[in-house]
Amino acid sequence: MIHDMQVEDIVGDYREASLQCYGAITRKVYYTQIETPYPDGKLIVSTSTPDGVITHVNRAFVEMSGYREEELLGAPHAILRHPDMPAAAFKDLWDTIQRGEKWQGYVKNLRKDGGFYWVKATVIPNIRGGQLASYTSVRRKPSRTKVEEAMQLYSTLS
Repeated sequence: MIHDMQVEDIVGDYREASLQCYGAITRKVYYTQIETPYPDGKLIVSTSTPDGVITHVNRAFVEMSGYREEELLGAPHAILRHPDMPAAAFKDLWDTIQRGEKWQGYVKNLRKDGGFYWVKATVIPNIRGGQLASYTSVRRKPSRTKVEEAMQLYSTLS
């Protein structure tokens, strides 16, 4: 289940947006212009069900997202969706991984406190017995050049 963000969790001046998640589900989010730099040498790792519900997170995921592990487990990955991310980027991600292919791209994630962080994401379908069992996502520190290129591209997409 995905819930609206809570104003009391937000740090700093914020804006409000409504995001369409999974078709008919709308989520209210609050976001700031505060970036949390991705730490050197860390990998964010998570596993999710075929429909995107988080089943495993590592410590780096918890630390960067600002959520407690209990808040992340059982939540849809869209809990991290930042309003600056165009729907077209996620459509490409889902179209690619549902074909059983690996996807890579740059993603601006929303933290629980309304801030954000950029990642270079790789999402891999996990096939067991010929069937899609889950997805594993590994995120690493992106180069600033690639982040700037992604920002420029994403500003042209809807």
